Amino acid sequence: MQIQDLPYPDPGVPDARSGSRFLWWLGRNQLGGQLRALAWGLLHFSSVSALPFCVGLAVQAVVDRSGSRLALSGGLLALACAGNALGDTFLHRAAVTNWITAAARVQQLLARRTAQLGAALTRRVAAGEVVAVSTGDVEKIGWFVEAVSRFTAAAVTVVLVCVALLVYQPALGVVVAVGLPVLALSVLPLLPRATRRADLQREKAGRATELASDTVAGLRVLRGIGGEDLFLDRYRRASQEVRQAAVRSARMWSLISAVQVLLPGLLLIAVVWYGVHLARSGRIDVGELVTVYSSVMVLTYPLRHFEEIAMAYSFSRPSAERAARVLSLERTIDDGAPEGEATTGTTAGTVTAAGPSPSEDRGDGFRRGLWDPATGLRVPAGRLTAVVCGDPDAAGRLAERLGGHPTEPGPSVLLDGVPLDDLPLDAARTAVLVQDKDPVLLSGSLRDLLDVPASGEVAADAALAAAQCGDVLEALAQSSPSAGDPMDVRITERGRSLSGGQRQRLALARSLITDPEVLVLDEPTSAVDSHTEARIAEGLRALRAGRTTVVLTSSPLLLDHADHVMLLHAGTVAAVGTHRDLVRTEPRYRAVVTRETDEERAASGGPAAEAASRGTAQDSLDDDAAALRDAMEEIEETA
Repeated sequence: MQIQDLPYPDPGVPDARSGSRFLWWLGRNQLGGQLRALAWGLLHFSSVSALPFCVGLAVQAVVDRSGSRLALSGGLLALACAGNALGDTFLHRAAVTNWITAAARVQQLLARRTAQLGAALTRRVAAGEVVAVSTGDVEKIGWFVEAVSRFTAAAVTVVLVCVALLVYQPALGVVVAVGLPVLALSVLPLLPRATRRADLQREKAGRATELASDTVAGLRVLRGIGGEDLFLDRYRRASQEVRQAAVRSARMWSLISAVQVLLPGLLLIAVVWYGVHLARSGRIDVGELVTVYSSVMVLTYPLRHFEEIAMAYSFSRPSAERAARVLSLERTIDDGAPEGEATTGTTAGTVTAAGPSPSEDRGDGFRRGLWDPATGLRVPAGRLTAVVCGDPDAAGRLAERLGGHPTEPGPSVLLDGVPLDDLPLDAARTAVLVQDKDPVLLSGSLRDLLDVPASGEVAADAALAAAQCGDVLEALAQSSPSAGDPMDVRITERGRSLSGGQRQRLALARSLITDPEVLVLDEPTSAVDSHTEARIAEGLRALRAGRTTVVLTSSPLLLDHADHVMLLHAGTVAAVGTHRDLVRTEPRYRAVVTRETDEERAASGGPAAEAASRGTAQDSLDDDAAALRDAMEEIEETA
């Protein structure tokens, strides 16, 4: 795999049982690149190691006054220099290729796993850890993968040079052959402590990063309550802890580097002292002494790769552990649950929640649509369905289930009688789109924000109008007068320059442009005023006519525009009907929608008074809705 061939058609199935196994799997899948880097590394290190032999041969030729041997040594020296240049060039090319392709493979694996898990990912793994894995950890993993081939080439070269010195000059070769393994293994006792300190530094750095992200995300709230100084002090302390941990880690790595400089120097002194003694006694020639001395000096270069591979592994191992932890996550699917198993609900008005499952085709078209066996929720195709749930967390879990990425085990949701888990991931994501309570707006222009995969049936203007984004466009235009078109105004990260209601409406417009077969909206208007909310309800119903839409909300304005409403109680559908029917007949529904407490219901006189007040309550709601519509019409006429 070359860089220009990226991305991988299929990055493969990783071995995510542990960080070490993941690194081993990654290395095996980079085998071709590793072998190329190894070959060029052997050429490079062998050429560098051959230089002392050429120099020693030349010195001995001068001593012996042999012109032919001097010319031969010059030719060998030129050949070694050419091999050094060629090997170094292509070794660097192969190493960088291995680094980038390994990092790209990990990024593709993480992106694929993120797409499979969807919104459930950040509920099972901290968002800061996901960011760390996909950025800095990927680089560290790629560094170790590419360093393996260079280390292997360096280790093989050291062994070959030791053997060559034993053959060339056994007396000094023994000293070198004994000393070099000691140099290579001398740092091993220091590595565990260095690794622990590096892990502690990364842990503290991750905590500081999460604290900074939380502070920036909640800056507006902090300013409102005057908490900037408090969080600034917290971050200052966290930053100082990171600095201290980094200093401690750097001290240990500097000690390892010092050992890698000191011990080769001591070996060099020993070789020179013993070599001079042998030369004075006439047991070796001057050229042989120069050769052995130069070889020891040159070998300090490949020996540095022993330190690098130790450092690369100590940094990449925890990174690989985090990556393996993310890649080992699976979607929570319970294939053993029977498809037709659902809890029977109670009666509400003239419509009941109980009934046959979608697999029993009744001939009335009810087979088409969404069905959740866990809750008994059935959403007919082409209708606007509202779901009321007193627990916001339960509503969020239901939205995730309907989107095909549940956070808890359970039977799969069925779309038109087919389990979502049986559909290809791309098809399931295209068919069902979920907008959660806190949708994310990526930084960029508004045009870029709305440039999403879509059916092409809904224009941006129509979606913005349905989501009542007119004032948002005006605010964007005023914030950047130089931009001729509000669509070209840049939106800051996560839309922090906008209010909560503006962010909600832009996110809703983005979802409407996508125009999926099934659109699930979780509290899409919780930060919007009532007048705007009523217009959004009308626009949503008009724009999504004939398409399946599910709105999880407790807002009467949205509920009144739904074709039918379902009450979710204790994890199952308890009642189904229209908004007005449920207000009259279902106390639990009325308590959620009108925010009526148990004390208020008891104070009103119990069941008899409750029954007597149903008509009055509905009449009051009808009057309020009529007055609101009249007010909106007057406002529109005035505008």
